[in-house]
Amino acid sequence: MTSALVQTGAAALVGARLGLPGAVTAALAAAAVALPYAWAVRRLDAYPGTGRGLALFAVDHTWSLLNTVAGALFLALNLVAGHRLDPACSRHRGRIVLREQALPGYATTVGNVIAGLTPANAAHEDLHVRQGRLLGPLYLPLIALGYVLCTVCPLWLRRHDHTAWPITGPIRYFTHGVYPHVWHEAWAYRRDRAR
Repeated sequence: MTSALVQTGAAALVGARLGLPGAVTAALAAAAVALPYAWAVRRLDAYPGTGRGLALFAVDHTWSLLNTVAGALFLALNLVAGHRLDPACSRHRGRIVLREQALPGYATTVGNVIAGLTPANAAHEDLHVRQGRLLGPLYLPLIALGYVLCTVCPLWLRRHDHTAWPITGPIRYFTHGVYPHVWHEAWAYRRDRAR
């Protein structure tokens, strides 16, 4: 429940800029996603009761709080869609794993919540969790900026592998072109190739 209190309290502080009604509204909205997240953390025993686990929890609820709140919203939406938690992949790992993919054909990581984790993509998705913890509140805005820049200024076309990732239309421009070249994905794919 500490997670839910931190997320709800932070939202109330942000909402307080609009007075008491803003603080109450923000806290209630945050609680709607923070409570399922806190329930999942507890049910899955996601953070180990060690110094490392406490440090991960502290980072996720301070420096990386924006990513944790985004992950809590992502988790709530997936639970509403009927997706199931994966206890074996979550226990003591500092992450919450959902068995089903949120986007067909892709594992997706938001904060420390991963949908569609498999043994083949675990290192890749775990790197995204670490990127969020490293960059904290800058991570999600930098991802958005990366997508915008790669979409409207496709410098990546000069080094793109058109044989392995053919671009045959607007959808593939994004899925085969922009997506693998956005900075955080390129970093993770480079790491995958180095393994």
